Amino acid sequence: MLMNRRTFSTALLAGAAASLISTRGMAAISAPVKARNVVLVHGLFADGSCWSEVIARLQAAGLNATAVQNPLTTLPEAVASAQRVLDRQDGPTVFVGHSFSGMIVTEAGVHPKVSALVYVAARAPDAGEDYTALAKTYPTPPASAGIVFDGDEGRLSEEAFLRDFAGDLPEAKARVLYAVQEPFHKALLTGKTANAAWRSKPSFYAVSTEDRTINPDLERFMAKRMGARTIEVKASHLALISHPEEITRLILEAAGQG
Repeated sequence: MLMNRRTFSTALLAGAAASLISTRGMAAISAPVKARNVVLVHGLFADGSCWSEVIARLQAAGLNATAVQNPLTTLPEAVASAQRVLDRQDGPTVFVGHSFSGMIVTEAGVHPKVSALVYVAARAPDAGEDYTALAKTYPTPPASAGIVFDGDEGRLSEEAFLRDFAGDLPEAKARVLYAVQEPFHKALLTGKTANAAWRSKPSFYAVSTEDRTINPDLERFMAKRMGARTIEVKASHLALISHPEEITRLILEAAGQG
């Protein structure tokens, strides 16, 4: 009888684990709800205007697109800024993050109006995970050496911005983007997510194969771990600017319009 109970308990645990894995997989690959709203969040060294090329295409496709102005101060404040924009949406919404803002998408993506998540060369931590420790398990990308600090504010040097952040953009355009980069606060980098929205929402990921800001193999690892529908774009970290057609198509797919 003891053996039967033990066997039964083991079967229950195995079944529960299989159910958890299955549920996560279904969330990742199931067809997303049709949405007409898209909320986009920028990462470090940028502002909301970095989404302009994508926004124009989403609007032409009939979608309502809004770019969040990420304050780049602390993770809770950045999440709150995105949540306020999500609150204003009138129905199912695709939530899109580039670079650091993958942290925001992962945390705030549990919002009830979010129907799907899109990561563009973005961080995608698990709940409570130390992203910095995870990133250190991969070779350090060149852009990291180009971060300079003025007290508590960090930014990319012009050389690193042009070469390692926006390497596939025309130099004149990259210089304009460099001129408007928003410094980030050191405190922003210490935040950890309490949620992992990708465990319960359909997820999509665009890997930048020429990325010198986040290691492309780390991007592939995070995309595979979340079971995301994944594309690879031969682009720098700024695929949303250098390859807006591919990024827009992925967002439209996440909106059930692909």
